[in-house]
Amino acid sequence: MKIAFIGLGNMGGPMAANLSTAGHEVLGFDLNQEIAQKAAAKGVQLAHSAEGAVEGADVVISMLPNGNIVLSVYKQLLGLANKGTVFLDCSTIDVKSAEEAHAMAKEAGMLSLDAPVSGGVGGAEAGTLTFMVGGSDDAYGKAKPLFDIMGQKAVHCGAGGAGQAAKICNNMLLAISMIGTAEAFNLADKLNLDKSALFDVISTSSGSCWSVNTYCPVPGVGPESPADRDYKPGFDASLMLKDLKLSQDAASQTDSATPLGAHATSLYEKYVEKHGVGHDFSGIINDLDALDKS
Repeated sequence: MKIAFIGLGNMGGPMAANLSTAGHEVLGFDLNQEIAQKAAAKGVQLAHSAEGAVEGADVVISMLPNGNIVLSVYKQLLGLANKGTVFLDCSTIDVKSAEEAHAMAKEAGMLSLDAPVSGGVGGAEAGTLTFMVGGSDDAYGKAKPLFDIMGQKAVHCGAGGAGQAAKICNNMLLAISMIGTAEAFNLADKLNLDKSALFDVISTSSGSCWSVNTYCPVPGVGPESPADRDYKPGFDASLMLKDLKLSQDAASQTDSATPLGAHATSLYEKYVEKHGVGHDFSGIINDLDALDKS
């Protein structure tokens, strides 16, 4: 299969490389040449332009920063692809922009999917991502073999935009659960409770959750996580904040009550303001007391 891959950053580069390793003809493009060369070092062929990458492609995959850029790229490329080409957007964007991208693709005679991912950079490199997919059954069926290469699971959530809806709901819950995990371990510390003992209790009882069992924010406790690497990001806090803001925009548009989601957004805004890019979202455990009082 001939695949155009637009956006070769921390997530897109490894995803494109995995498709290339699996035997697909992958032609990638990124405006940042340094990023593009990193993908090339992993076996991804580079195009001189996005237009050049799309020519003759069976599938066009994009991994881009926001909805405005996705829509701009679609306007640029939809008219250049063969009718029936699958446009597969793996960016995390707002639901409205995703729905608009689907409408544009349909008008141009293309198949389309929104398929944001969960699993972070490690999952992209290992090919163990989870894809939350919105779009038609026909488009999903054609893209499914690619999901099987890039990830361990793909869930067809519904029509266009459903993938983005699932992603922002999931990540809002993840942020809330990580803050709750941080509160529990910080309280345990002040109660002089051994953190490994608390992990053994929570991970096998009613408090069990991914934020504890798989991604514990305490160094030396549970499976290896960013906490053991000085909170170097697997999932950057700035990206979590982006997803939280998308969740709150959606909550506002649908008149949904998300008080914990709103509070989590406020805490991560303060956390990112303090640390900027380059800190894992689980590192909030170290600043939670100060952030909550500020």
